Amino acid sequence: MQGAVRGSLQRVVHKRTRWLVGVFTTLRSSSSVATGAPAPKPETWRASNAERSYGLLKDQDRIFTNLYGERDAFLDGALKRGDWYRTKDLVLKGRDWIINEIKASGLRGRGGAGFPTGLKYSFMPRQNPDGRPNYLVVNCDESEPGTAKDREIMRHDPHKLVEGMLLVGVSMGARAAYAYIRGEYVYERKQLERAVQEAYQKGLIGRNACGSGYDFDVYVHHGAGAYICGEETALLESLEGKQGKPRLKPPFPANIGLYGCPTTVTNTETVAVVPTILRRGSSWFASLGRKNNCGTKLFIISGHVNNPCVVEEEMSIPLRTLIERHAGGVRGGWENLLAVIPGGSSVPLLPKDICDDVMMDFDALKEVGSGLGTAAVIVMDRSTDIVAAIRRISYFYQHESCGQCTPCREGTGWLHRMLCRMEKGDARIEEIDMLYEVTKNIEGHTICALGDAAAWPVQGLIRHFRPELERRIREAERIRQEAQQNGAGASVATA
Repeated sequence: MQGAVRGSLQRVVHKRTRWLVGVFTTLRSSSSVATGAPAPKPETWRASNAERSYGLLKDQDRIFTNLYGERDAFLDGALKRGDWYRTKDLVLKGRDWIINEIKASGLRGRGGAGFPTGLKYSFMPRQNPDGRPNYLVVNCDESEPGTAKDREIMRHDPHKLVEGMLLVGVSMGARAAYAYIRGEYVYERKQLERAVQEAYQKGLIGRNACGSGYDFDVYVHHGAGAYICGEETALLESLEGKQGKPRLKPPFPANIGLYGCPTTVTNTETVAVVPTILRRGSSWFASLGRKNNCGTKLFIISGHVNNPCVVEEEMSIPLRTLIERHAGGVRGGWENLLAVIPGGSSVPLLPKDICDDVMMDFDALKEVGSGLGTAAVIVMDRSTDIVAAIRRISYFYQHESCGQCTPCREGTGWLHRMLCRMEKGDARIEEIDMLYEVTKNIEGHTICALGDAAAWPVQGLIRHFRPELERRIREAERIRQEAQQNGAGASVATA
């Protein structure tokens, strides 16, 4: 009996051993022979690895044809550029058709998060048994440092935005839209208000908009200049006349938003591109850029370049091509580049070796540890004090924190004060890890994403420029030691 059991166990062990050997062999065959490490994933963020080249958008594919204000910004000029063309037909195609076209186009939010737009719009309820109306709110509170794309739309192409509000409103069954404009955007508010009045006068919005039988009103609200009101729920609080502080979620705005009604808050550029997508077709928009990164995008290029600008380009354009083609290149040449912040002040910076080949889209920048954000490209050459630059950004987020969440209220101050010392080298090497730990205790522990926005630039600095922080600390320590030695020597000589 014992022999039978022993033989059975030996057979089981033998089979198990053969299975483990097979698994081990399979794993070895899929790993690096030289190092035994897993085979590296393909670097899909590199332009040199892309299936085709991206960028150099053709003029006929541009959506914002008056981006630089060379033509009339108002209704007569807008009609000549094709705005409001057969808008009635688009409205009459109905809610489902509009949402399906937006989904098929691959459009993702242009405000920073990059959430699929058609899916977001479909979250709005079709009918509210309690009779609550649906609202559309357009976030024109563009306050991210380095970002100026929505400003150009409101200045020079406001009718694209107004028409977009009507069509997006139809897609979610909304009868009214609110455009919440940044407090400092006085001229932009006047431009948009004039466009809204023209649309009312011509019957394009209001009762029986465009003769479609659909009633739709547009209201323009001027904010008071608080950065935090760019967060969607803080914006809703401000719009209701309350203090602009983010709300806890859930409930989400699509269920309980403005005045307790279902609401979608969406970005200016996201709304403004919708009419062109519906006219030209979702397949046209989806043909531009990489898969899951479709369409055109407004990029803002500033900093140490020869020609700072706002330009519309194809998604997935290489960063280097974008800068050299449209901004005249880096001041002093590409080799003089130190780092780039690719998506506004809230995303981690990238050093030159990554900038050489990275593409400008959501997935590529996420793969290299940054983000597209608002597509505000801030270029820094080798003359930049990189620690001082990030320290200045950290001060901005400390100043703009609403103070509601302890990790953000206290942590942003810690980040700024620690960076002030590290800028001068007045720190210890181990404090670099402490600084990183502070950022991780802020990230993901706040009601809104301002805490993340404050943490990520500092994380990028530590990730890519830690040697510079260590050099400053060691240099300051060397100077202090020399001063102490010189002081001790002088005391001995005097004695």
